[in-house]
Amino acid sequence: MRFVQTCLFLVVFLFPQLTHAQKRVATGTVPPPQFTDPQRKQKLAAAFPEFEKLFKTFMERSQAPGAVFGVIVDGELVWVKAAGVREKTNDAVVTPETVFRIASMTKSFTAMAVLKLRDDGKLSLDDPVAKYVPELANLPYPTSDSQALTVRHLLTHSEGFPEDNPWGDRQLAQSDATMREWLRAGIPFSTSPGTAFEYSNYGFAILGQIVAKASGRPYADYVRDNILRPLGMNASTFEMSSVPREQIALGYRREDNKYKPEPILAHGSFGAMGGLWTNAHDLARYVAFLMSAFPPRDEPERGPIKRSSAREMQQPWRPSPASAFRPTVDAPLQLGVSAYGYGLGISQDCRFGHVVGHGGGLPGYGSLMRWLPEYGVGLIGMSNQTYQGFNGLFNDAISALHRTGALQPRVVQPSPALLTAQSDVSQLIVKWDDSLANRIAADNLFLDVAAEVRSSRWKALAEQHGVCRPGSSIKPENALRGEWRMMCDRGWLDVYITLAPTMPPKVQLISINPVMPPDAEMTKAAETIVKLLSSWDAKTVEALVAPGFDVERMRRQVTAAAAWGSCKVGEPLSGNGTRNSAIRLTCDNGPIAARIALDPNTHKLTNLDLVPLREQRCVP
Repeated sequence: MRFVQTCLFLVVFLFPQLTHAQKRVATGTVPPPQFTDPQRKQKLAAAFPEFEKLFKTFMERSQAPGAVFGVIVDGELVWVKAAGVREKTNDAVVTPETVFRIASMTKSFTAMAVLKLRDDGKLSLDDPVAKYVPELANLPYPTSDSQALTVRHLLTHSEGFPEDNPWGDRQLAQSDATMREWLRAGIPFSTSPGTAFEYSNYGFAILGQIVAKASGRPYADYVRDNILRPLGMNASTFEMSSVPREQIALGYRREDNKYKPEPILAHGSFGAMGGLWTNAHDLARYVAFLMSAFPPRDEPERGPIKRSSAREMQQPWRPSPASAFRPTVDAPLQLGVSAYGYGLGISQDCRFGHVVGHGGGLPGYGSLMRWLPEYGVGLIGMSNQTYQGFNGLFNDAISALHRTGALQPRVVQPSPALLTAQSDVSQLIVKWDDSLANRIAADNLFLDVAAEVRSSRWKALAEQHGVCRPGSSIKPENALRGEWRMMCDRGWLDVYITLAPTMPPKVQLISINPVMPPDAEMTKAAETIVKLLSSWDAKTVEALVAPGFDVERMRRQVTAAAAWGSCKVGEPLSGNGTRNSAIRLTCDNGPIAARIALDPNTHKLTNLDLVPLREQRCVP
């Protein structure tokens, strides 16, 4: 029996540690993306004077008693402005040190506490909630096939509870005893657990109970010691009484053209959903830490939770319905896709593929934090006016940063394996070699297109383009996929490769796009088409097109292309330059490819397609 107990001890306590110890890291195989402009911070700073104007306009329009607005770049609060008063009775001014209640932005702190407990082995995200909150053990579910509530459901607002704004906003001070009584009485469901997103303050209040149970400490104490203090957020607290009176922003609502004070609720059982107080400097530290989770890299860990866990918080786990809308009927169509991570909202739009943030609203307070992980830029805003929104200000501020030209994402870096493959494939294109081809090819490459067929095609390219030289750089899509240009005696080759999931990574796909510069007739046709985009002229069209050409189809395309604005002829994208070419048109509202075909004898237009290039996230 003693032997069996010893074995069980080894399995339960040592196996996880052995598993962790066996983790291997292939350092350097996936280089982290990098910002390539060494002057990006200075260039972004050109938007700061506009921030002053935007914030002033915001204060005038919102009529907020007081507010603070800050901008974070690469982990540093580079610009911050406070305006208005923190208390109407004595007109005490707001400063960056003024402490506001940030309402639902607290939810991400609760989520971070849950992930820390998960990482420390104190809970699992897939644990049933009843394991930590026994009052829910007999909760009646809406259907016989409903999933049991899990921690993950609560983190992602997919527990099926009804949306509870503004009811939840008034429950901050409820006692634990009252909450336990409510839980025993049951919770009505609006949907079955795990099937839909529905915002639940109640769910995050329950997460606070789980944090306390799993840690063995009061929720507020655990968050203070394991998140706030490690991040240096020493002005942040769940207890208003611990903040010096001269630093507190009292909450107000505007009603009947007057400011009326909002009663401030104490921290209670619902504090995990919206009870945290903080100031601009502390909130900037928090946002900077979450932003620092990107990109994945080999640096030592420096935060209260692992970088991988911080990234996990910022991934879309529960989607919301997508939308496409126009601000006005004549404005461009805008795409909006959003989801919920863990205590954070995740979205993408026509400009940015990954936006993270969360707002907060309580009687007396409104706040917002938002950042672009791949761009290293974040915004924070806090106000002491009920449900004050910052979306318009943030959108205008991002636009101001965008106009500097320096708001660019990190650039993917090629892996050593990709660079090696580039060199080998370039050598093979210049001069075919069977042994080299067999060495670099994944087993599918010559099954998809036989080696002798590839060799014959590439020799034909050499006859057309002359001697081609290996590219001096590569544009990677990721560590194992990318493209480069090989300049030739005549024109160039755009080469694209993908490496296979083999060790070592071998080449599974090679795509070569041969390009010859447009000749004089093709260039003339492209220039004429651009002129027609700005002003249709029937006589010009008649002189341009071959007999039988579908002029009405061309007119429809030209009319539709007006949404792209003014265009000019750019570089060729493909084609032989005489009979057919795809030529980039650089337009005000995005690029278009003009695919042009000419009669080889008369040089008249036989086909035209105007195609939006996929490098643009959304078309006008």
